Amino acid sequence: MSTDSKNLSNPVSKEDNDDIDLMALLFAILRGWKTVLFFALIGLLIGVLYGRYVNPTFKSDALIQIEENSQGISALGTSASELIAPQSSKAQTESELIRSRMILEPVVDKLNLRIRLTDPSIGYIDRIKSDRVATQVNTPDGVSLQTEDGDAQISQFNVSQAYLNQIFTLTKSETGFVLSNGFDDFKGQLNKPHLFKGVDGQIQITVTDLPDNSHPINLAKQSLQVTTDSINSKLSVVEQGQQTGIVELSMTGSNQQQVSLILKEIILSYVDQNQTRGTEETTRTIKFMETQIPDLKKKLEDSEAAFNKFRENNGTIDVSKEAELLLSENSQIDTQINELKLKKADLTTYYTEEHPLVIQINEQLDVLNRRKQNIDDTIEGLPEIQREFLQLSEDTAINREIYLTLLKNYEQLKVVRAGQIGYARIIDLPINTFNAIAPNKPQIWVLATLLSTMIGVLLVLLKNMLRNVVKDPERIEAKTGVPVVATIPRSPLLTRLRKDKKTPSRLLAYTDSNSLSYEAIKSLRTSLMFGMTTPEQAGQRAKVILITGESPGVGKSFISANLTEVFAQLDKKVLIMDADMRLGELHKIFGMTQYNGLADYLSQDKLSQNMTDFAQNNAQVPEAITTQNISNLASFIHPTNIDNIDFMPRGEYPRNPASLLSDSRLNNLMTELSSHYDYIIIDSPPILAASDAMILAQYANKVLMVTRYDNSIEGQLVYAVNQMNKANIEVDGIILNDVQQGIMSKYSYHYSYAYGNNQ
Repeated sequence: MSTDSKNLSNPVSKEDNDDIDLMALLFAILRGWKTVLFFALIGLLIGVLYGRYVNPTFKSDALIQIEENSQGISALGTSASELIAPQSSKAQTESELIRSRMILEPVVDKLNLRIRLTDPSIGYIDRIKSDRVATQVNTPDGVSLQTEDGDAQISQFNVSQAYLNQIFTLTKSETGFVLSNGFDDFKGQLNKPHLFKGVDGQIQITVTDLPDNSHPINLAKQSLQVTTDSINSKLSVVEQGQQTGIVELSMTGSNQQQVSLILKEIILSYVDQNQTRGTEETTRTIKFMETQIPDLKKKLEDSEAAFNKFRENNGTIDVSKEAELLLSENSQIDTQINELKLKKADLTTYYTEEHPLVIQINEQLDVLNRRKQNIDDTIEGLPEIQREFLQLSEDTAINREIYLTLLKNYEQLKVVRAGQIGYARIIDLPINTFNAIAPNKPQIWVLATLLSTMIGVLLVLLKNMLRNVVKDPERIEAKTGVPVVATIPRSPLLTRLRKDKKTPSRLLAYTDSNSLSYEAIKSLRTSLMFGMTTPEQAGQRAKVILITGESPGVGKSFISANLTEVFAQLDKKVLIMDADMRLGELHKIFGMTQYNGLADYLSQDKLSQNMTDFAQNNAQVPEAITTQNISNLASFIHPTNIDNIDFMPRGEYPRNPASLLSDSRLNNLMTELSSHYDYIIIDSPPILAASDAMILAQYANKVLMVTRYDNSIEGQLVYAVNQMNKANIEVDGIILNDVQQGIMSKYSYHYSYAYGNNQ
């Protein structure tokens, strides 16, 4: 081993760690296949349970057409249609109107949708077992719910504001029923309306039937807002295409007949509201005409009476041609003025005087009035009798024309109102298909499995990223600057034997001699043989190999024991020393005890030195107490049942292992042992757990560090190598232990091939 700091291997400079090795990620996922499979099975189980837990969902749909204009008025001619403002409605606007409380509230009241019944005896397990749970049925007669002990039927349930959305419990009694909210108990009889007065208000209820065996039923009265929100969450109103006017309504729920009934009532409620809106203007116009017709009729009768009386008194008057023309023009002007006044009266029922149409009519009236004034001035020049005749005949003609026109329009509007149907037309009403649209169990199973598999994959990748375990030999070399001298595959047979704690640890030569693991140990032996020089010190023939690890559990004792065995096959005298005086377990592999080992030798050697110094300073020491009474070295080294292998166990646990190793007596021990053995293999404690390995490395020709594949932390390994480098100790090689072979390992090409007896 070289301790020249100039020759120490420096880690390669940090490479680009941001590069993502997709193959490494893939193999990391494959190596964690157990975790991924576990989560996939859990997800599949959750998907199956969820598929049974939720009730089937059914769907009903319908179509309505939103027409742009009403066709009832225009079919009767322009004269009547001009009296009513044009009507138009977009499908999008009507879609929002359908979802409004104006449309939904009549449906809620008619079907008693605010009453909610549930069965509290049905738990989660029951829902999974039954695969389908009965739901309440709402009808105009009341609400019913089927249970295993009978049906619950409520025909009326009204509560005060304070009791809204509050859960009551109904149970059947001998005399009727008991209604409880946790504070008050109200008793009543079946099929009879009851009015109870509670702390927070009144409760009005009529119970028709209840389940037997005191089966409880939960009862609640929802607020209108909660109920309409619940309906809207299940209701879809969408226009098909663009500007088609065809609106599709669909609704989902757990009861096919219930869903179809609610959707049908929503459509009928909307159509009824639509028709009411469509005839509203016509009705208002008819009411206005009904107030004007009697006045116009009386005015006509008065003008005719005055004209007839004038004719009786004065006889027939010959009106000149000019007077006739003036009269005719004046009559036309009066007719126009009255028509404009009629239109203005109609418009003012909807608009103010500032509306452009009203202003326009006022301007036209001003022009006609000025012309009429000019004609009147001309007529005033006529003889008095003739002028009076013209005036009376003109009034009579005008009043007759106005009255007949208004009466005609009045009759036409009555016909229009009778045939007006609004601009919403039902195309398709909802029907019962009884085909559940949800849950799609195969889809749920697949999605749940995929989702949980993704979670498993993410956990595997996260674990791989956080732990950053040792896997890639090239990466280890790049990070530490130390070559990987061997990759030791896992022995499946030895792994199975180790699962039985009663089975003692055994060497590969006696359990799995044909395995890749054993061949890898032999390859390591060959590498070490050609990589170590002959000791230069006189009388020293042993080559010392120190085997340590960055942390416990990496398999350094396994490597040490098997490496010792393969060196012994070369007819070389080998000593294996368990220098882990704290937790060493090499004695179990060789079937021996831990006592009379390294710790005992160093402790007794120290006692001998102390007693010798004491004897030199004290002449009165008994002669019996001398170093000859201390056991010699041979009593601490034990032969094994394997030829050419001696074993020095760890001994009894000392209080100060590092202090024992730091004294010169370890140097004397190593000097004496080196003259008797060809190879000395030292199994030392982990570097990060104790400093013993740094002390023992001073006597080693090779320092090897064992790390466990897919278990050791890469950062700990790098830190351990750096700690050795700081102590001017060069780590000669890293042994990657327990490498698992297979297509799920990216680095399986580092294995050796088994070549030998397959028996």
